[in-house]
Amino acid sequence: MKHPSHLLKELQGRARKRFGQHFLASEGVLRRIVAAAELGPAPRVLEIGPGLGGLTELLLEEGAEVLAVELDRDLAAFLRDRLGHHEKLTVVEADAAKLDFGALLEGSGWACVANLPYNVGTTITTHLLAHPERLDKLVLMLQKEVAERMVAPAGDRRRGSLSVYVEARAKGQVVLSVPPGAFHPPPKVHSSVIRLDLLPKPHSGPVRPAHLERVVRSAFASPRKSIRNPLSADWPRERVDQALAEAGLDPTARPAVLDLDQWITLAACLPDGASNEDLD
Repeated sequence: MKHPSHLLKELQGRARKRFGQHFLASEGVLRRIVAAAELGPAPRVLEIGPGLGGLTELLLEEGAEVLAVELDRDLAAFLRDRLGHHEKLTVVEADAAKLDFGALLEGSGWACVANLPYNVGTTITTHLLAHPERLDKLVLMLQKEVAERMVAPAGDRRRGSLSVYVEARAKGQVVLSVPPGAFHPPPKVHSSVIRLDLLPKPHSGPVRPAHLERVVRSAFASPRKSIRNPLSADWPRERVDQALAEAGLDPTARPAVLDLDQWITLAACLPDGASNEDLD
């Protein structure tokens, strides 16, 4: 496997820096990412942001059918020139943050294995989690703080609305920490690889997922305040107090201490408004 510095010379400076590309240079880390995906026989893999194709190459070596989505047209062309001889590789030039993955992917059982751009990592991850009918698992490289926030359990100070959104849709864990030196050029932040095994459908009990999300987002609007205060901005205070009592929750508790089942219980006790918002 060629080092990204040599591949960049082959690219002849066509890679556009405005997309903030940091190319993973450690073959050992790349192989651990592929191993974490536990692909099995005849896998179908969605890769977002393949860049110079280091991860793509290893996925193809594993026998995977790879659908690579690349925003930079020069990198997409380079990837086709470098790995286009593989009949199992398809390169799509598109902005993954705006794609309808339900329409892009055919059938079910896909895995997404990707080193996501930091600036849109959360957006892309939440879009992917919305399609359990297509995707079984996600193995994603993200900024360390974002990855840890996604899987932060109840009581963790890093827990937020994103944590609850992910918990309702997947079983998640951080599987690998990656230092800046593993990249070329090195970024200023550390990275982590997260694995998310999607649930067949969102776990929201008797309430609509959109209503659960609205309640969670409302509460986390002021994460350092007791849960009663931010909820009262969207429901009458008397109704909030009644709902907290019915749910058996301490009105002075902060939102980060609630687990998913407690959120579901609370949402069931609050009026369901016509909101279709998703968590950020």
